[in-house]
Amino acid sequence: MIVGILGGTGPAGKALAARLSSVGMTVRIGSRQRERGEQIAAELRERWSGHSLDLEGAANEDACEADLVVVATPWDGAAPTAASLAVLLEGKVVISMANALGKVGNELQALVPPRGSISVAVQQAAPGAFVAGAFHHVPARVLGRLDEQLDADVLVCSDFPQATAAGIRLVDAIPRCRGI
Repeated sequence: MIVGILGGTGPAGKALAARLSSVGMTVRIGSRQRERGEQIAAELRERWSGHSLDLEGAANEDACEADLVVVATPWDGAAPTAASLAVLLEGKVVISMANALGKVGNELQALVPPRGSISVAVQQAAPGAFVAGAFHHVPARVLGRLDEQLDADVLVCSDFPQATAAGIRLVDAIPRCRGI
């Protein structure tokens, strides 16, 4: 399976790219600039040289050509990114992994976005896509540690059965992770 990650150069995108690639998936690390995606792919291959990582850098538009697309941008960029690529996301399963969080002092606090969730905002921004929310509670720093087993139940939510099923298959491909 080929997975495209929009915003793949940030902490969540890099972590998911490394983890999915480590279990045999081809991952296109999307960025507004293809060169930045290529740089991150090279950095991840170097960092995890003991793994055979099938990573490639791509412009976000090219990442949308994947079998499944993940939006891993910061929460406030998820819907605008999806809107700018809505035509390319039409008919695709799109996983939204962003959380609306704000830092208050030393704490992260949940924010309630205008549409209730980032996944709903992404769905409204790309109405022809089949959006599911997943990976919301898996910290990037844990997800990206390939030298450690990840043991997690991952909630997958969608209004579309095919998106829920695809999200669960994606999660289940990671050893010791269970899509629910």
